[in-house]
Amino acid sequence: MKSIEWIGNALRILDQSKLPVELVYRDATSYESVAEAIERMEVRGAPAIGAAAAYGFALGAFEYKGSKADLSSYMDVVQARLAATRPTAVNLFWALRRMEDRLRECWDIEDLDEVRRLLLEEAHRIAEDDRRMNRLIGEYGNEIVPEKANILTHCNAGALATVEYGTALGVVRKAYEAGKEIHVYADETRPYMQGARLTALELHRDKIPVTLIADNMAGYLMQQGKVDLVIVGADRIAANGDTANKIGTYSVAVLAQAHGIPFYVAAPTSTIDLKVATGQEIPIEQRPAKEIQEFCGVAVAPGEVNVYNPAFDVTPAKYITGIITEKGIVVAPYSVNLLKLMVRP
Repeated sequence: MKSIEWIGNALRILDQSKLPVELVYRDATSYESVAEAIERMEVRGAPAIGAAAAYGFALGAFEYKGSKADLSSYMDVVQARLAATRPTAVNLFWALRRMEDRLRECWDIEDLDEVRRLLLEEAHRIAEDDRRMNRLIGEYGNEIVPEKANILTHCNAGALATVEYGTALGVVRKAYEAGKEIHVYADETRPYMQGARLTALELHRDKIPVTLIADNMAGYLMQQGKVDLVIVGADRIAANGDTANKIGTYSVAVLAQAHGIPFYVAAPTSTIDLKVATGQEIPIEQRPAKEIQEFCGVAVAPGEVNVYNPAFDVTPAKYITGIITEKGIVVAPYSVNLLKLMVRP
């Protein structure tokens, strides 16, 4: 299963809101349809969102029918629409900046078809970079996975959250490919159930041993000595190492520290945002109330009850054993070592 794939003149999107019941693909032929797919979480996961937005930017250029002189102002509208879809995942803004930079480099080119071709080429490059980075994350992360490890993960940071392979699940996949007898506990990840619907699906399809648990079981498993390490993904990492990830991650990190269990974050360097000093500056997306009030369209709470539904929380750096990237594993002090990592070729 591929979360996104460019086919012909469209971005083919796997509608993850339908999984695991239905395998539904749709072709996005406009930047607006890409934006809507991101907002509706048909495509989700920070790296996949970034790559999808890059293709959405290119689609915007293909839609444009005006003169070269007005292209820049039109693309500003395209970029603003895509940037407004989900505020927490920094890969979205990283990818759009790359596309904007590529557009600027094309400014002296009068042939609009050539500009469009070059923008699409850049979107392809962003997607390919994600594939490459995920594989490297897997290789570096495999170094910290012991033989016969029981790994706990939260949410979905696999192939469905990226262009291919995955970040946290990329580490799991590499360890399994290396012949290690590993086992994964997948938190269900309420309220959107990405762990149950997506992570369990990915691992089961790949024949990697997985056991699905309710979110409130994680502490008990740790108490029973059934978890050797925790690996999660990330949507934004601040300069001091504070990390935003799916709601519930912070609770898992606190439990892991209380039980002396290593807690790792796996993410590409495109998820590191040195412009944000600490996690307190990371914007946290608020999701619709019905995601908690309903499950698969069935009411599970009074419709008139007040709902608080942040999509992410922030895990302070002090709870993070290490951050696994495509350039290696970073450890504390993060404010120093993340900066060194980002300037490294």
